[in-house]
Amino acid sequence: MTNPLLNQIDLPHFSQIKPEHVEPAIDELLADARKIVDECLSVNEIYTWENLIEPIEAAEDRLNKAWSPVSHLNAVMNNDALRDAYNACLPKLSDYATEMGQNETLFHAYESIVSHETFANLTKAQQKVITNALRDFQLSGVALPIEQKQRYKEISQQLSSLTSRYEEHVLDSTNAWTKLITDVTELVGLPETALAQAKQSAQMFHMKHSENNDEMFHVKHSYETGWLITLQFPSYLAVMTYADNRELRREHYTAFVTRASESDFDNTEIMEQILALRHEEAQLLNFANYAELSLVTKMANSPDEVIDFLEDLAQKSLPQARQDLADLQKFALENYGIENLQAWDVSYLSEKMRQQHYQLSQEEVKSYFPVPHVLKGLFAIVERLYGLQITELHDFDRWHENVQLFEIHDSAGQKRGRFYLDLYAREKKRGGAWMDDCIGRRKLEGNNVQYPVAYLVCNFTPPTADTPSLLTHDDVTTLFHEFGHGLHHVLTQVNYLGVSGINGVAWDAVELPSQFMENWCWEKDALALISAHYQTGEPLPDTLFEKMLAAKNFQAGMMMVRQLEFSLFDFHIHRDFEPQRGGCIYEILTTIRSKVAVLPAPEFNRFAHSFSHIFAGGYAAGYYSYKWAEVLSSDAFSLFEEKGIFDAETGRAFLTSILEQGGSDEAMELFKNFRGREPSCEALLRHSGIKS
Repeated sequence: MTNPLLNQIDLPHFSQIKPEHVEPAIDELLADARKIVDECLSVNEIYTWENLIEPIEAAEDRLNKAWSPVSHLNAVMNNDALRDAYNACLPKLSDYATEMGQNETLFHAYESIVSHETFANLTKAQQKVITNALRDFQLSGVALPIEQKQRYKEISQQLSSLTSRYEEHVLDSTNAWTKLITDVTELVGLPETALAQAKQSAQMFHMKHSENNDEMFHVKHSYETGWLITLQFPSYLAVMTYADNRELRREHYTAFVTRASESDFDNTEIMEQILALRHEEAQLLNFANYAELSLVTKMANSPDEVIDFLEDLAQKSLPQARQDLADLQKFALENYGIENLQAWDVSYLSEKMRQQHYQLSQEEVKSYFPVPHVLKGLFAIVERLYGLQITELHDFDRWHENVQLFEIHDSAGQKRGRFYLDLYAREKKRGGAWMDDCIGRRKLEGNNVQYPVAYLVCNFTPPTADTPSLLTHDDVTTLFHEFGHGLHHVLTQVNYLGVSGINGVAWDAVELPSQFMENWCWEKDALALISAHYQTGEPLPDTLFEKMLAAKNFQAGMMMVRQLEFSLFDFHIHRDFEPQRGGCIYEILTTIRSKVAVLPAPEFNRFAHSFSHIFAGGYAAGYYSYKWAEVLSSDAFSLFEEKGIFDAETGRAFLTSILEQGGSDEAMELFKNFRGREPSCEALLRHSGIKS
């Protein structure tokens, strides 16, 4: 039978991909890529874009298009066999990347293109591909002595394996905890939609395990008639926000913040090993620490610049954050008799306080944001901004029945690309929300183009038999955020894989298009497009919108310092690592919290054990990027505030200056091309309601 991972012509055939296909396909494609590199280096005397970079790019594109669906399935439909196949390939892919990065002949071939007079005839995007590659050769240790090259290779392999195990522990520990509720009075306070979801979860659990004849009848009956809460985020958030039962909130909170910190799922040693290996890698490459190494591919110029940026935001935000907490503590005491506010009280009491102060209920707001209408409105917004036409496709191979596929055409009717949507939480699916690259845009033979494809993944509350999926306003913002990433990838007009779409974009600028899209979630004219009551079809009432607007910056200070806590923690553990002392992870976290947190975390809190962004994702010594890019996105949106939020000319300028450019130029240059100047943090503070 033909391996579905080989010779992919169009979209992946997800339903045909079996674990046994993975390793043979990756082995074959890696061998092909090595063969093509060897042929290019042995046949040519004068190297050009056409005889060196183009064939290597084509080979690596075939490899990427095979690995992308495997990596994606491992994140959204995880199982033991696929996990084993995925992990078996990680060291092979790491070996290949290191081997290419340390290939001195290949490095000198790239150098020769830059030094040749024809380099000036290449497009700016082509030149950027080559200069990025030369930088990456250096970061792969091409100039190291042979023994150090070998050590670099070992480090890369170990980091690849460790970060995968870290994420597996988070997923497995999340799935391992459930609590069956047989008396609904324990769930008093939860809205009907959350109760219906818990009921549906229990019934699904019962159906899944009903064939187990050893299970006692009354236990199976309890699942059939009870309510199941889990650590999947929609379930966790519902309990923490609405459950009147304080003990249940404490139990649920404790389970959530201690994930991946005990027994078979313990990430303690893995985190230490990751930090030590990153530090050793940085020093091999002649950097003082991993933070310095990380910044080579970012906008920020130095660790001190990042720390100063974060601490400056903290100093400006802390007075308001302290006042936010004082107000919440006063509310808790006066209304609930709670003298000692705990972490598991914050979401619950904040929602009660929001309701009392602004007469605003998140559950009422959710009624106006059913997923189908939100999507329809989102597409209408980008049609007005950029002239896009988005249509749903139905005949495609999907990995789950809830997955959707859409195609984008521009104002001239030209196809730009496609994107998948996988919106709902489920077992065996990684938590959080993300966008990833399925296929990248690149030029093919003749005038043909390979169109980009993106995965957009969220973990919203699924629909029930009686109710569509209803989004909180935070959920809507998350959807807009990920859609912004998707537009950045799909709308690119760059034809070279290394800098098309999200590729080659400075990591602390890659959040600009995503955070930029969030702004429309707060504009009345945009909300009119994305809101409609799921029962009556009525748009969001003006009175409710005014309440939302009044409450927009409710606890903005506390939310700001929480993100700054994460950012400073991430940067310090990578900048300050000392091999003889180890990671000092919680010692550093405690120090950071003493400076910027306003509510002490419980001693048992093991937040770092499930901080996948930095220990298993791409944000190591880079979590600050969210705040850095938020300065860019707020400042970019301020031009729309001046010109009009649907101003077509400004929309076209953002499209052509930012979204279409990918990584073909420096991020600061692209921003200045759009805004006419360097960024200012004034708009961010204003949008957050924080006085500068």
